[in-house]
Amino acid sequence: MRAKWPLLATVLGFGVAYGASPYVALYRLGSAIESADARTLESLINWPAVREGIKEDVCDLEADDPTPKTGAELPPFGASFVRGIASSAIDQAVTPQALLTATATLPADPPVRRGADVHVNWAFFDSPTTFLISLRAHDQSDPIKLEMEFRHGSWRVQRVWLPADLLSSGAKT
Repeated sequence: MRAKWPLLATVLGFGVAYGASPYVALYRLGSAIESADARTLESLINWPAVREGIKEDVCDLEADDPTPKTGAELPPFGASFVRGIASSAIDQAVTPQALLTATATLPADPPVRRGADVHVNWAFFDSPTTFLISLRAHDQSDPIKLEMEFRHGSWRVQRVWLPADLLSSGAKT
């Protein structure tokens, strides 16, 4: 009976460490943004996967828009051309440096501080290897959602869902 206690303690220790690990990764992500650490952001975010997800969302938003901007539907070539332009813009805009620039706040009176005013609404496991996070920015009505995936022994952001107003303002620029 005594020989089972070390095994039970080891299994329990691994379970607690695994359960806490996505929260630690989320904390590291926030710290990297506050300290402008692009290298850590590179390791915590799968940038190509995040870019592809945002491209899909922008294309879906444009496809679901009931009011075409030109007065008529674009022909297939025109639609693919618009998608190509949006894709190129997203590739250039969704980078660690762009994220750090977008979240930088440097007020003059208080001490210099980096990071957007974003708070975690909720965070939980969706599956043993998937962790979902909902973030609320003070000036946004809809949350920003993140999906982290556990691969090769670490958690990385694989998907980001931005609110429609952020997507539409980003698609217009």
